[in-house]
Amino acid sequence: MSLADSRTAPGAPLRGRPRSEAVERAIVEGVMKLLEEGVPLAELSIERIARTAGVGKATIYRRWSGKEELFVDVVRAAEPPDPELPGTCMRDDLVALLEQLRQRGVVSRTSMILHNVYAQMKSSPKIWCAYHATVIEPRRRLQLEILRRGQRNGELRTDVDVDVLNDILVGPMLVRSVMRPDAELPEGLSEQIVDTVLEGLRPVSSAS
Repeated sequence: MSLADSRTAPGAPLRGRPRSEAVERAIVEGVMKLLEEGVPLAELSIERIARTAGVGKATIYRRWSGKEELFVDVVRAAEPPDPELPGTCMRDDLVALLEQLRQRGVVSRTSMILHNVYAQMKSSPKIWCAYHATVIEPRRRLQLEILRRGQRNGELRTDVDVDVLNDILVGPMLVRSVMRPDAELPEGLSEQIVDTVLEGLRPVSSAS
């Protein structure tokens, strides 16, 4: 029996969550449909989104406080998913995080819609602020914690400023994917960046 059948079967209990997930998916897909049609973010009203998704405005407001939160979820749905960190060592976790950035850069180049959305988000302070608070900042906190854990585990010198080091690690990938659209983003680039930056930053062995 499918999920839809289980909701309509006689005597079946009414469960809001499975239906909610389907509705949320329809709303996100409705926004993407409008973007594909060339509608700018500034013209995407909640009323228009609701009409396209076939739901009421109240249905959207029950899930998102406003357009800013909704747009962030739409962008996140179009981006590569956050990586599963190996957890084996600092280096491998950093590679996994940079690989997500590399894949995001590849997707933003191949998807004209996502490329346009990024550009429009940056011109809308409220949307960009929401994206920064819910997506970029949590990722940065995770990156810093991985570096601090590396210092605690003896994988990274303790005198290294992890805030600066994080920018040094992420910077090359962002430059290639954002500022240099002609630059290649080949497989193996994440490993190359991490290994190049970490070379010389590991603690000196007491035996040397």
